[in-house]
Amino acid sequence: MTQTRTVICMKWGTLYSTAYVNVLYRAVRAQLTGPFRFVCLTEDAAGLDPAIDAFPIPEMGLAESHWKKGGWAKLSVFKKELYDITGRCLFIDLDSVITGPLDDLFDYGGDIAVIDVGENWIKSRHNARPMAGTGVFTFTAGAHPELFDRFVADRDAMVAKYRIEQIYLQGEVADGTLAFWPLEWVLSFKYHLRRPVGLGAVLRPAPPPATTRIVAFHGEPRPIDLVRAGWWGIFPHVGRGRVKWMMDYWARYGGDVQND
Repeated sequence: MTQTRTVICMKWGTLYSTAYVNVLYRAVRAQLTGPFRFVCLTEDAAGLDPAIDAFPIPEMGLAESHWKKGGWAKLSVFKKELYDITGRCLFIDLDSVITGPLDDLFDYGGDIAVIDVGENWIKSRHNARPMAGTGVFTFTAGAHPELFDRFVADRDAMVAKYRIEQIYLQGEVADGTLAFWPLEWVLSFKYHLRRPVGLGAVLRPAPPPATTRIVAFHGEPRPIDLVRAGWWGIFPHVGRGRVKWMMDYWARYGGDVQND
């Protein structure tokens, strides 16, 4: 089965509901032109939109602790044969909000293209050493099986050396393999849209700018928290109340703003 473009997400455990997968799929469908395939790697496919292809997360010999610290399971997408998936792939974390066109993310240079989650991203700099983030990344299916094989062959040593999967990725790829997207394409809710300490209780988070393609919600709060009433975040970085642009997004793509 030949596929030229595939969007992949991954769901394990109970932290993220099926609604996250379905909302992400429908948002991607609205922002990606032409044909594509949407795949969810998960152990529980119940309730997924019928247009989503579901497969189990490939076995990597992970211990229970590895599912809770970092996203080591993401490295399984680099297997030589990832089911019947071929061609260019875009991986997106479930706690991501799609706000702009995605076609350019598939075509950007480099074997693997990632977010720069270092000081350039956090502090709006442009000259610090970039740091790879795996919340959103592109790759070609089957092109770098060594990233999977090397980890599985020496799992404990790799975890001890790198701590989380995105540091592993940057440390183990060959020079020139990684490309970093323009900083404005993927923004952090925490660093770029959330209000400063003390203002979150009275000011709603800023909406994403028109140049943004994806807003990354890494850690807390999560997108669903901004849809519900009450306080969200972790002290002292807290906010209060529903956020209209997030509620509009969630409802537009089929989420339930009352019960999800």
